[in-house]
Amino acid sequence: MKVAISADSTCDLSRDLIDRYGVVIAPLYIVMNGKSYRDGVDIVPDDLFANVARGGRIASTSAVNIEEYRKLFVQLRAQCDGVVHFTISSEMSSCWQNARTAAAGLGGVFVVDSRSLSTGIGQLVLDAVEMARGGMSAAEIFRAVEEKKRLLDVSFVVDTLDYLRMGGRCSALAALGANLLALKPCIEVRDGTMGVGKKYRGKLERCLTRYVDDRLANPDTVDDRRVFITDSGVSDAVYETVRAEVLARVPFREVLHTRAGCTISNHCGPNCLGILFYRKQA
Repeated sequence: MKVAISADSTCDLSRDLIDRYGVVIAPLYIVMNGKSYRDGVDIVPDDLFANVARGGRIASTSAVNIEEYRKLFVQLRAQCDGVVHFTISSEMSSCWQNARTAAAGLGGVFVVDSRSLSTGIGQLVLDAVEMARGGMSAAEIFRAVEEKKRLLDVSFVVDTLDYLRMGGRCSALAALGANLLALKPCIEVRDGTMGVGKKYRGKLERCLTRYVDDRLANPDTVDDRRVFITDSGVSDAVYETVRAEVLARVPFREVLHTRAGCTISNHCGPNCLGILFYRKQA
């Protein structure tokens, strides 16, 4: 039995992981200066940051449409016994609804509302590939990941609120106050939506160290199989500091470093970083 695993570009998997695991990616669209680009294909995050630095307006994002999903699913079903596709949380985008509509009537296509974003989705995707390689059917994989997604711990720290402000996700006053106080909030994903958690103050590297300590403060509750460290362009030195702090807290068997794609970076801006892992079943 052959099962195809596909995901929206919001899963933020690196090209190496996409190729290694054979994941099929459906790119979202980034609209910048009146032109539409495919996330990770025609445009990369540094293009977005450079445009804003030149005084341009923040880009907008657009979901994969129904026809594009349907074309992808028909193509995959012709090659496989089943398909499991992963989307960004339905609370954040119409991708899930579009994919569900596209899959209706095809048979054998299961669409997972990840209730997450970035490599929170990526965690589920890699597990699904491993299940498929182990011989599980698409229906069995779908049921398994529906349970696993409840165990995800997904959060990230933003270096500046300017991009969230420009995207209408926080007020100008809040952004100004945070920047003046050098506040760097932790954004947490809970029940499929983003909310503000703890706020850190000071230089980025120090804030990230405290953030990691907080997220991994109870190592007995953490599944140590795999952790993603995903960022939107921090320096190598900052990444290595975070990686060392993560492993000092929890000796994860696999540490994967990925770069956030355009969809996530467009909302969070540069120098954002998160650690994304599973909690143990309670």
